[in-house]
Parts: sequence; structure tokens; C-alpha cells
Amino acid sequence: MSEKKFVYADHAATTAVTESVMKAMEPYFRDNWGNPSSLHTPGRKAAAAVRDAKKTIADTLNCRETEIYFTSGGTEAINWALKGNARANRHRGRHIVSTEIEHHAVLNSIAALKSERYEATLVKPCCGDGLICPDEFERAVRPDTIQMICMLANNEIGTIEPVKELARIAHRHKADFFCDAVQAMGNIPIDLDRLGVDMLSISGHKIGAPKGIGLLYIKTGCMVSRYIDGGAQERGQRAGTENVAYIVGLAQAIKDAASASKDKAGLKQKRDRLASELHKIPFSQINGTMEQRLAGNLNMSFEFCESESLLLLLDLAGICVSAGSACTAAKDEPSHVLKAIGLPEKTIRSSIRFSLGDENTDDDIEYIISQMHKITAQIRALSPEYGKLTS
Repeated sequence: MSEKKFVYADHAATTAVTESVMKAMEPYFRDNWGNPSSLHTPGRKAAAAVRDAKKTIADTLNCRETEIYFTSGGTEAINWALKGNARANRHRGRHIVSTEIEHHAVLNSIAALKSERYEATLVKPCCGDGLICPDEFERAVRPDTIQMICMLANNEIGTIEPVKELARIAHRHKADFFCDAVQAMGNIPIDLDRLGVDMLSISGHKIGAPKGIGLLYIKTGCMVSRYIDGGAQERGQRAGTENVAYIVGLAQAIKDAASASKDKAGLKQKRDRLASELHKIPFSQINGTMEQRLAGNLNMSFEFCESESLLLLLDLAGICVSAGSACTAAKDEPSHVLKAIGLPEKTIRSSIRFSLGDENTDDDIEYIISQMHKITAQIRALSPEYGKLTS
């Protein structure tokens, strides 16, 4: 355990492209490189690959092929869904209901819509567990509510939200429901027919596909305005030549991720071992519920240890983790998710997120445990506040 090793425990931020995805994509970089809109043989081969990818995804997620639209990733899918749906339904109302723990792609899209005279109500999670209470969600509805939003699983604390019930609430009030499933895909099974949402986003790089590819599911009958003007690609809804290789890779990644999501018992066991041992460190706490949570997610605070110091020293030890969402890593702002569940800023600024993947081994877990005990002690040895408390 004294030897430095490399442990990647930041799967919520991104994942490596898998061998099966790389193998599926390779022919479309070199051999079958035609434009899917062209009528000649190479073009028809490329178009067939896109159609096959949609069929694979539709079969895996239990929806229609015509309900799948490819995007550049989760952020584009979210922007398209929220803005396109709001604009297409503005004749019915201009009120949106969402939650305080959504990804910034959701929160900033809502902020942008406010400049177009839309209004929004953000619901707080119940207590400190990060769960959205259906009753509170429904109480936020107004006669002019047209859109309701909640993520399937939180990217920072891993909370699995009661989306099926929340979608039913939206439909009871004649509102459309959007679900961000970027963190959930590959971690829990997703059946779109059973889930009952109207729109849903997935990002490829979270599940072993490359960065720069994702999708937006739009249920038949749900009104969403065109996102990018130009050609007639994506049935006239999103112009631009399709990224065939990445689309093929996304289909393979979704197929693989859906299979992997069926059994997370081993991953949960490793996460629970990590949580149990790190909780033995004095002045530590687990953030969010441990019951309704993604199997690989663990968000913890270590008082008297700044998150940045923990990250840097863990990195020097070869361990990759994060202090929250990778999308806000450059901002010196406390996590809005941890703030929403009621944590004080001092606790938030001592928090880090471990997001384990199926490839993490028992040895990885033991190495993290060993290094965390050493690193927290090292940081606290330099803290006058900790020194006064323990002297």
C-alpha cells in the first residue's frame, strides 16, 4: 500500500471509451465515411448505420426510433428540450417547475428563458437527503405551468429521484415533463415507456462513448421547436451532417450500459466499504441519503480539510476524484446541490465526490482508504483550528 498507484474514481465526470465502442466506431472513420444525406452507395451505407443505431437505442430504451434525436451531448439536449418545449408551448403558459439540485445546463437554460418572460419555481429537496418530495413538486404547479423538470439521478450526491411519480404529476396538470438521465444511464435500468417522461437526455462520454455525442428523446406528440436551422437532418429538427462514427459508438455504449445496469451489487459493496472506512475519519460525514443512491456514488465532507487541498494531494497519490460537478470545477463557488440540502458553506468547501466504476477493484478501494486517512491527517496537522480543538 506504500506504492503509488493510479485509481480513477471520477466516473461521474467522464469515462474512457470502451473497446467495444471503439471497435464499433472504427469502420466509420476509415471505410464507411460517406455523408448520410448523399444518395450514392457510401452515403446510403452511412445512412443505414444511423438508422441501425437508432433502432438499437430504441430497442434498448423501449421507445420508437422516430423519438430519438442525436445531439452533441447532454448539455445541448437539455438546452434543446427546455427552450424548444417552452417556446413551442408559450401560447398555453410561461411557467416552469424544476428543482434546486438540477445540473447547471438546466438551471442556466431556465435563467435564459426568464429573459424571454418565462417564470420558474425551483423546489427544494426534502430534509438533507436530496430527494424531491412529490407533494412539494405538485404544490409548485400553477394554472400556466407548461413544463416540469427533474433529473433521474443527481450528479453530485447520486440521489435517485422519484421521476415516474413526478411525471404523473406533470401530466395530471397538462404539463410536459423533462428528465436529465445523464448520470442515471448505465447505473440504473431505464425503460422510457415505464418511466413515462416526455423528454429525456443522455450523454455518451458518461457511459464509454466519446465526448461530443448524446441524444434527446422526445415522445411522440410532445411539442419541441427546431433547435438548429439548416438542412433536413434529424427529420428537419436539428440541422447538420450526422456524426456517423460517434452515433454508432453511442448506440453500442447505450446497449452495453443498459446491460451493465442490471447488476450493481458488486459496485455498491465496494462503495459501502469505502463509505464505512472513510466515516471512521474524525469529523467526517456522508452527504445525501445512502438508501436511494447510485451504487458508485459517495459524497463526503471532511471538516478542517479544504476540498482543493484534498483533491491536489489525492492527485499526487494517483487518485482521481472531484469536488462536485466537473462542469463547475473552474468556479470558486460552493456546490449549489450541497447548499440546497442544507449544508453550511464550511462543510460544502470540505466535500469531495468519489464516483466509482465497475472496473474499480477491491485493491483500489483499500488504496483510497489508506491515502485518505494519511492525507486528512496531513492537512489537519497544518490547521490551527483543528489543533486548538484536539489539543
